[in-house]
Amino acid sequence: MNYLIDEKKADRALRFIKELKHTKGKWAGKKFLVLPWQEKIINDLYGTVNSDGTRQYRTAYIEIPKKNGKSELAAAIALKHLCADGEYGGEVYCCAADRDQAAIVFDIAKEMVETNSALRAKCNIIDSKKRITFPSTNSFLRVLSKEVKTKHGLNPSAIIFDELHAQPNDELWNVMSFGSMDARQQPLLFIITTAGTDEFSICKRQHDYAQRIIDGEIKDPYYYPVIFGASKKDDWKDPKVWAKANPSLGHTITVERLESACKRAQELKSEENLFRQLRLNQWVNQKSRWISMDTWNKSKEEFTEEDFAGERCYCGLDLSQVSDMTSYCLIFLRDGKYYNISRFFMPKDNLRRKELKDKVPYQQWVEDGHITATPGNTIDYEYIEAQFELDAQKFQIQRIGYDRWNSDYLVQNLQKKGMTTVPIGMGYFSMNAPTKRMENLVLQSKFMHNNNPVLSNHMDNTCVERDAAGNIKPSKAKSTQKIDGIVACIIGLAVFDEKTEESIYEHQGITLL
Repeated sequence: MNYLIDEKKADRALRFIKELKHTKGKWAGKKFLVLPWQEKIINDLYGTVNSDGTRQYRTAYIEIPKKNGKSELAAAIALKHLCADGEYGGEVYCCAADRDQAAIVFDIAKEMVETNSALRAKCNIIDSKKRITFPSTNSFLRVLSKEVKTKHGLNPSAIIFDELHAQPNDELWNVMSFGSMDARQQPLLFIITTAGTDEFSICKRQHDYAQRIIDGEIKDPYYYPVIFGASKKDDWKDPKVWAKANPSLGHTITVERLESACKRAQELKSEENLFRQLRLNQWVNQKSRWISMDTWNKSKEEFTEEDFAGERCYCGLDLSQVSDMTSYCLIFLRDGKYYNISRFFMPKDNLRRKELKDKVPYQQWVEDGHITATPGNTIDYEYIEAQFELDAQKFQIQRIGYDRWNSDYLVQNLQKKGMTTVPIGMGYFSMNAPTKRMENLVLQSKFMHNNNPVLSNHMDNTCVERDAAGNIKPSKAKSTQKIDGIVACIIGLAVFDEKTEESIYEHQGITLL
């Protein structure tokens, strides 16, 4: 498709935005300093036109880390479409996952109006309704979120979609993007967001589509993609990578601030993914990775279960729903290190479906002996019980910790066989101490594993929750995939009597015959 460059239109948009004033930090009250990356976006969006003079781009996808001035740019573009786009009866919407998020861009736009004498004289601000009107063209700007009951029947001329990654579902996106702007001559859907964590979200689909255009795989003359961020191969601790991902570095964000955040992410492993997502704009598979895989892999050691035959151990059991994965682990203490042997069980008939859903090679793991496939489409607890009996013959199982939920039948049978079982709650009260204990052991390379790929996959998926007091626990709700093996390990540590084990090894000396 042929298109033209109209420098005058681009310049008019740029001049309008430069007359606005910043609203935050050291820039507050000063005229809008348009940074090079922002100027390119403005020039491209408003200066690229069709043969009839209308704008070519209908959708702009801008993905950029936090604190690069994206909200100020979004507010400036919103006001451009409200006051200086020549659209009579314009409807400009600030959209986001909730009203508070949607109000961020609106509040900046409102302050920009209040600090510009020309706009202040021509606009009416209705703060209680989060609405700004421009009577001379009968246009308005207003907040819209998923919480608004009535979203159909709108006729937007411009939509500012802030933090698309936070949308809980596709509902608001579908209403606003499909057909709602068809009656407009040159509408603009302007998406500005950081990277997210949900691989199946509407934002990830837009990200992938934008990346394919950037890579030249597909062509879409109406879609304008811009992605600032570190690649998967980049070293997230490298300052050169920070500069690559943050085009406003040195202006709205300082190197010192990134250094501080990076140091914190290295010291507190549960914050690594937050740093990579929010500061480097990397798509990560969970909101807050608990422990980095680099750290986890330092605890790899080659050993077999036969190496521990006859030794004392403690067990953690995490029972699944009847159609899902179940896991239990055996934990041994030797020479100050904790050694883990994990067992995994899945219904055989569900393997293919679960493999497609979770995108992990369950069938291969079954063939390699890492998962036991039980017959049918539900977990057969008799297989788990039988494996416990075999382990009880091989090892000295001291206690079995278990999640109270859905464990009655199996636990009762284990008790009848003489095994000691201990119920463990899944709240902060019960899980905080063993979770932090495991964290410290892994950080010190003292929680040893024999590179079981299922357990490592679960560690890569594990995300933690924190309460106001700083207590932590693994979160199945926030983790995007399975974490059962890690939960079982934490439960095992919850019932591990460290003092008893230490006393055995401490006082066990040489026996003279």
